[in-house]
Amino acid sequence: MITVQEKVLKAKSGMAVLLLNLLAMAIAIAVFVFGVIFCESNMPALGIPMAIIGGIWMCFGWILFLGLKVLKPQEALVLTLFGKYIGTLKGEGFYFVNPFVSAVNPAAKTTLRQSGDVDSGAASGAQLVISGTGNASVQVPSKVISLKVMTLNNNKQKINDCLGNPVEIGIAVIWRVADTAKAVFAVDNYKEFLSLQCDAALRNIVRVYPYDVAQNVDTTGDGEPDEGSLRGSSEIVAKRIRDEIQSRVLEAGLEIVEARITYLAYAPEIAAVMLQRQQASAIIDARKMIVDGAVGMVEMALNRLNDGGIVNLDEERKAAMVSNLLVVLCGNKDAQPIVNSGSLY
Repeated sequence: MITVQEKVLKAKSGMAVLLLNLLAMAIAIAVFVFGVIFCESNMPALGIPMAIIGGIWMCFGWILFLGLKVLKPQEALVLTLFGKYIGTLKGEGFYFVNPFVSAVNPAAKTTLRQSGDVDSGAASGAQLVISGTGNASVQVPSKVISLKVMTLNNNKQKINDCLGNPVEIGIAVIWRVADTAKAVFAVDNYKEFLSLQCDAALRNIVRVYPYDVAQNVDTTGDGEPDEGSLRGSSEIVAKRIRDEIQSRVLEAGLEIVEARITYLAYAPEIAAVMLQRQQASAIIDARKMIVDGAVGMVEMALNRLNDGGIVNLDEERKAAMVSNLLVVLCGNKDAQPIVNSGSLY
């Protein structure tokens, strides 16, 4: 695939051209006025050429002002001359270029949910703004390409994980334009291209992982089960999403600085069921911990009684004591003591 290589222009100082052109316009006006005066003073041989030269410069000298370009820090202009790419202006400054060049930015009217698109009304083209004093003005989308680091907040998507459970996930992608020529000429609209590729990359990566840790699931592709999950391995998942997006938008001259998961939850239709499942799992884990602790305490109590010679218990009394201690230690409610004044037999 043939791509256009970025070429940074070394434009001349616009301030010098501005001052010289203003001086030339002032001289042209003076020459025109003196030419008219000489014509009226019966000196047409000198007055007519002066009036013609001054008039021509007054009519066409303003064209040079079209070549003056002003750029702020972290801004760029991609310039074409009669359809041919001639270069890119980068860096802050006041420049002068060929007056007949035109700036190109196919994404100038596109607004996404990102930090660089503050004015959402610019998406429809020129916008009519009426101030409180009744004055109306038209805001035309700028052709300037921002080189700043921007954040794209992608919409939440419903995607099935590797176990088929629908989850809702949203990401924030931090990106910037690295190659202005590729961004303008390699794709139709680099902002829309980035948004679509973020959606596709997110779906590809999420389908590899379960929402939570699951048995016999391989998320790394090495053929061995692992404990990777969307909830527990968010850093790894975010890095894989970033790498996936970067590989997709490289041809558009974009650099993906970072990708982060901003929202993760089960889809509403299964959220209640999964909550019950998590609660049941938590209860089982808690019970296991309680039982392990209770068995250890019972064992310690029997050993202490036996080693100290406090009481001699046969197997049946040991079983009764173990049963009573387990009921006390594992019960959800406080035990109600019962005093037995008789014998077990």
